[in-house]
Amino acid sequence: MAFIDKVKSLGRKVLESGTIIEKIKNAAIEADKKIVLCEGEDRRVVEAASICAQDKIARIVLLGDPAQIKINNPNVDLTGVEIIDPKTSQKLGEYAKLLYELRKAKGMTEEQAAEQAKDATFFGALMLKSGDVDGLVSGACHSTANTLRPGLQIIKAAPGASAVSSFNLMVGNNKYVDDGVLVFADCGLNPTYTAEGLADLAIATAKSAREIAGIEPRVAMLSFSTKGSAKHDNVTLVQEATRIAKEKAPELTLDGELQFDAALVPEVAALKAPNSNVAGHANVLIFPDLQSGNIGYKIAERLGGFEAIGPICQGFAKPLNDLSRGCKPSDIVCAVAITALQSVEK
Repeated sequence: MAFIDKVKSLGRKVLESGTIIEKIKNAAIEADKKIVLCEGEDRRVVEAASICAQDKIARIVLLGDPAQIKINNPNVDLTGVEIIDPKTSQKLGEYAKLLYELRKAKGMTEEQAAEQAKDATFFGALMLKSGDVDGLVSGACHSTANTLRPGLQIIKAAPGASAVSSFNLMVGNNKYVDDGVLVFADCGLNPTYTAEGLADLAIATAKSAREIAGIEPRVAMLSFSTKGSAKHDNVTLVQEATRIAKEKAPELTLDGELQFDAALVPEVAALKAPNSNVAGHANVLIFPDLQSGNIGYKIAERLGGFEAIGPICQGFAKPLNDLSRGCKPSDIVCAVAITALQSVEK
């Protein structure tokens, strides 16, 4: 369902003049989802929880010691925020049993499960698995591995998803950006891809672009070559991924292999790929590996003046998102809103 249609179906049309971030927040308000924030020890997370509750972006569960959270954040209004200490929760035993059932085949004992369930991120993932919340956001003060491990072990990949991957919303004004937003993938999760994996990434990211950013995806499979201008195994990988993606999703507006300038600049596209239906006006950019994607989004952010929202995870059976450890409270609020929208789709 397209972004605007989704909001209409929830009973409220988004203001056309609003920014993409405002539109996402407005849609999240209408969705009225319950999101768990796992890092009550981090002041940025506590501030974001307060903002989300006050602005009704989501119903927030904050994990941590309630007394300590209030001592460390005396000036933060936490009215409407539900605070749960995993170590003393009445549901700890229930969640520990669930974790044991999920992991006993991997050798986990009941004692290990009881101890592991006290960890805030595992506890949050178990809340999500049990349906007690609609989505999870973590990673402000923990590594990506610490955030995604419970997701991969407890939530797992959605049926039909070949892998969990990530994308970034790149928000900014530029003469080559028609909708005020570009979608970059994968910039934060998988170091390398097979041709089939890259094709699946392109298809999944196009879906996310439509559902979260509200844009009609025009997907460019990026390379250092355009339409055979260079010969290399890395180019062949992107060419094969493009072929597979077109075969799997023939309805998608997708093309490759394209260099970055050929994907975005009409004058370059006219010279390098005159017959492409994507070149010169792409809005979803699929990088061939994590190294190029991560470098690319940071260049766009630091030198191009784009606001980078993400990484946003896709492919989990239920919405779970990782934060950058350099995030601001406003970034966390955006992540909560996006997670709420993802739970509408689920």
